[in-house]
Order: sequence, then C-alpha cells, then structure tokens
Amino acid sequence: MHTKKLLIFSIFIISACGGGEQKKETQFYKKQQTVPQTLEVSIEASGVIEAISAVEIKSKASGEVLFLGAEVGDFVTRGSMLAQIDQRTANNIVDQTKSDLEASKVRLSNAESQFDRGKELHANASISDKDFEDIKENYAQAKSTLVRNEVSYENAKISLDDTIVKSPIDGTIISRPVEVGQVISSPTSAFGEGSILMTMADLSKVRVRALVDEIDVGKVSIGQSVSIKVAAYRDKEFIGTVSKIEPRAYVQQNVTTFPVLIDIDNDDNLLLIGMNTDVVIEVLNKDVAMSIPTMSLRTRKDIYTATSIINIDKAEIDEFLKDKVRGENFNRFIVIKDSKQGPNLSWVKVGVSDLVNVEIIEGLNSDDIVYILPSKSLFDYQERFKQRVNATFSFG
Repeated sequence: MHTKKLLIFSIFIISACGGGEQKKETQFYKKQQTVPQTLEVSIEASGVIEAISAVEIKSKASGEVLFLGAEVGDFVTRGSMLAQIDQRTANNIVDQTKSDLEASKVRLSNAESQFDRGKELHANASISDKDFEDIKENYAQAKSTLVRNEVSYENAKISLDDTIVKSPIDGTIISRPVEVGQVISSPTSAFGEGSILMTMADLSKVRVRALVDEIDVGKVSIGQSVSIKVAAYRDKEFIGTVSKIEPRAYVQQNVTTFPVLIDIDNDDNLLLIGMNTDVVIEVLNKDVAMSIPTMSLRTRKDIYTATSIINIDKAEIDEFLKDKVRGENFNRFIVIKDSKQGPNLSWVKVGVSDLVNVEIIEGLNSDDIVYILPSKSLFDYQERFKQRVNATFSFG
C-alpha cells in the first residue's frame, strides 16, 4: 500500500513539472485578440477639509471687550456688528480734539484780523518790515494749527468708530478665542500683532488638502475632476476640482507626498472644517478603438527570451531588430502576432494605458491576435524553480 502511494505521488510530481508539451504552452503563455475598451486610471489619496480663505477679525482699538455679537458656528452677513470695545478713552480723545479744533478756529480768526490790519499799516509805513513778517508768521502758524487739529479730530472719530468691530465678509465664525470682559491689544500698537477676536470663513466653498504620492503627482493637473467621500456621509459623493498643486513636498516616515488642493461647492454646508476625506482623482477615462494587454508588449532587451518560449528562429529576430525604430521603449514596442504561418514580430505605436491594457494607435488590425508572455525575470524564475523541483524529485 505504501509503494502504491509513492508511485501515485511520483506521477503527480512529474506531471506538474513539465510532462506534456500542451501543459508547457498553457503554463507559459496565452493569446488574446485586440478589443475596443474603456481605459480608466484614478489616483487615491486622503485629505482634510479646510477653508479656502479664513479672515482673522481684530480690533484697531485696545481695551475691554464689552460685547460679542456672534458665537462659533454662527453665520453673519457683511457689516454685522461682531464686537464692541470700551469707548470711554476714545470718547475723551474725540472731545479733546474737538475742543482743540474750536480753539484753533478762534486763533486763526484773530490771526487773520491782525494780518489784514498789519498789511494796511505796513503799506502806510506805520510798522517795520520785521513786525509785518512776525504778523505773517503768526497767521501761517494759526492756519497750520487748524489743519493739524482738524486731522486729529478726524482721527479721533475714526478711533471711536474702530471700537465697533463689523464683519468684513459674509461667512461663518469658525473660532472665537476671546470672551466678554477680556482686555485686548490693538495690532496698531507698538508691540505685538494684536488680539484675535474671531476667525471667520466663507464655507459655501471649501477645499480638500490631499497628499498625493510623488509617483502619481505628475498625472494630476489643474481642472481635473475629483470624487470625494467623508465618513459622515458614506453614501454621498462630493465632486471637486483640482485648483492647485503645491510645489513643496511633504515628507513623513521617508514617504514623499505633495499637497493637492481641491475646491468643492458646499452650498448645503455639509462639509465641516477638519473632516477627513477619501479622494479619488480621475486621471484617465477614454474609450479606445483597439487595445491589448500591456504584458504583450516586448522590448529589444527581452524579446529573445520571450520568443524562445514559442520557438521563433533567432535569425528571424536578428533580421527584425537590425534597424532602430524611433520612439523605442517610449511609444514604440514589439508585439508577437499570431497568424496562419505562425507567430511573427511587429512594431506597434501605443497610446494611453490603464497599466493593465494599452491603446494601440498603429501596427495592428482589429482582428489581430497577440501573444501574452511572461517577463524575462518571471520566465527565469520559473525555469530555476522547475530545475530545483526536478533535482529534488529525481528518480534516475
């Protein structure tokens, strides 16, 4: 019984390692006819939703915050009151500059009267030239003082207006780091950048910052359509458009990626800042009239190994390869066609590819059949594996 099992096992091994010519052909290649096909290629990436532009709201006035007119998440329109700062100091400055302005008007009126009188006296030689020059100087200084006080008064009123903070855009409040009663500093002061009252953004249109691998970023271009999904709405697809490819790489754990910015309409306000997204960028979607598997393409480097499987004469290959072909290994490759006379070699011009199939532009007809052969490295590996198996189970 033991001898019978050993005999059956031996027959199985011999059969698997190459018993029969038909088995060998089935193992090493197959044939396929050219077919029309839709070639599609997409790039997958992950990203985070962010505002296209966020506006930091600051007050030009310093002081205590007396009122805040919006909370995080509120939608506000342009011109709406967002905050009020203590106005006491600003009101005092307005009153003071207004008083100075009134006084300068009186001084100018007096100086003007003195100038008119001095002019008449100087014409009658009743006063010296020096006295008349002093009168003219006082008149000019009075006019200058009036102008300075007018400017100071206008600036004081502007400072008073600055204590009321209004929304510069239509948008949503996305952060509010201060509270009523807090004392803030002005960005126009000598030190610091000023206190941020709120940050707001227009969320009717947002963007995804997706990190695309450096291998794929060359396939991405401005204006490409993008499919976006978020965990909160797994059954809903959002469509965006590539708006920018940032030139600086982002390296993490030796993986290099480039930020790709994708704009999305968010009229329903479903997409929120910080949501994680799955991004699919469509880089190819084309109907081609003729295609073949990419594994059927050969180069000068591996054509000899490939043809040895189907026994094409080496002299025939040498004759076929004697002339260089423009575009080799770029858009020109070799295919092995099947015919009534057996396999023969042909140059083809290829177009776009989805990495599995490739478009054929010229060199084949719609009814042609091509051989799909293993690569040289795979063929060599199969041969070495077969030799090891034969050596292990050798019975002679």
